[in-house]
Amino acid sequence: MMTLSNLTSPFPTFHLIGFPVIEAAHVSISIPFCCLYAIALSGNSMILFVIITQESLHEPMDCFLSMLSATDLSLIVSTMSTTLVVLWFDLREISLDGCIVQMFFLHGFAIIETGVLVAMAFDHFVAICDPLRHSIILTNARILQIVLVILIRMIVLLIPTLLLLKRLSFCKMDLLSHSYCYHTDVLTLACSDTKPSSFWGLIGLILTSGIDTPCIIISYIMIIRSVLSIASPAEQHKAFSTCVSHIGAVAVFYIPLICLSLVHRFGQSAPKIVQTMMANIYLILPPELNPVIYSLKTTQLRGALLKLFYRKGILVRT
Repeated sequence: MMTLSNLTSPFPTFHLIGFPVIEAAHVSISIPFCCLYAIALSGNSMILFVIITQESLHEPMDCFLSMLSATDLSLIVSTMSTTLVVLWFDLREISLDGCIVQMFFLHGFAIIETGVLVAMAFDHFVAICDPLRHSIILTNARILQIVLVILIRMIVLLIPTLLLLKRLSFCKMDLLSHSYCYHTDVLTLACSDTKPSSFWGLIGLILTSGIDTPCIIISYIMIIRSVLSIASPAEQHKAFSTCVSHIGAVAVFYIPLICLSLVHRFGQSAPKIVQTMMANIYLILPPELNPVIYSLKTTQLRGALLKLFYRKGILVRT
């Protein structure tokens, strides 16, 4: 039974949850989790390796795709350790400082990912609506500026969020809803005034999803208008097909995020297992599917990956 241990402790600790109701099956559950982690790590690592080593894959979209893969790798690594420790060893305790460090990487890379998705939408917009100026607009210097803006936004939004969380006192039940630290989840356990943290969290939400989502939607509205003005159906199909992989990446990132947010906001009466499953789907689905989506729909990347596997096959046989 959980106690109010944080009431008198100057160093609050929290207890991470595994999979409620089926705790006895944690070791068995860890097997598919390990497989999913291994697939996500290997898939994104291969995409990064191929883009870095192949000179033909140094276009702006390839640079953004490498950032997306690096971000997905970081998201997996930032939560994999605590999840597997809970499943394997039933070690659930984590300090507030440990939570803050994990949240910095978890929420930080999530902010970076949504920024990268906007940059990729902008690249598609320029490539389809103004193809003759694509190389002039998206120069290496411009790409570097976009990357710096994404990183600066992440730091400016996240540091105050975590500092505000650090100053809170915790005296409620210390059981978190997931196998990792999620800002909204930790905030609900505070017994001091959380209005500044909640307000800054709302500002952060507006300055990330509140800006990025409309930007992506507007980009695709402009893309659709431009493509529909093309007379040839074949050219229309070709233009739309270049956007399919990005639309898939946007869907696998935003749909689980929206579902998790809705569960946290309105699903307090839902079973704990539902919250836990949504939280893990939110983290695992994008790193798992993005390599598949882009390797299937991007001809150059698929060719480079096949060449890599072919060479490895030759080396193994010899």
